[in-house]
Amino acid sequence: MLDRLVTFFKSLPSGDSSKEHFSRKDPRLAAAALLFHVMDADGERGKVERKRISQLISEAYGVKGEALKRLLDEGEQADQEAVDLYSFTSIIKRNLDEEARIRFIELMWDVVFADGNSHELEDNVVWRVAELIGVSTRDRVTMKRQAALRAKQVVKEE
Repeated sequence: MLDRLVTFFKSLPSGDSSKEHFSRKDPRLAAAALLFHVMDADGERGKVERKRISQLISEAYGVKGEALKRLLDEGEQADQEAVDLYSFTSIIKRNLDEEARIRFIELMWDVVFADGNSHELEDNVVWRVAELIGVSTRDRVTMKRQAALRAKQVVKEE
């Protein structure tokens, strides 16, 4: 499942040109904006969450360096300018198959648990995004459990 998601994102235009901007219809930009949205949901913006978003986007999309910085900046700005989630979720739903959408919800949970806990407002954002992109409650809860277990493992290792 992860391999298909990575393959999909790597097949998209790379955005390597230093002057190129990511299109508002680019699923990578939509995904970045939604990850920033869930990060900000609890009103606390930590460095660990921002770092986790950067890692997830780099791994999932194969974007590095200046292109990664630009994607993060443009995704954050798109989230701040957005009036709803639909403008992003419609792009995700249109461009990702069911397994990739489930994996995206897992990425959202990874951001939620990056700081070690889950806030009810973050839960609500993930729930709304999952509903809008057609991910079932069962899959959403399964991805939450898996992300929570990974987060606990990271804490134990530190």
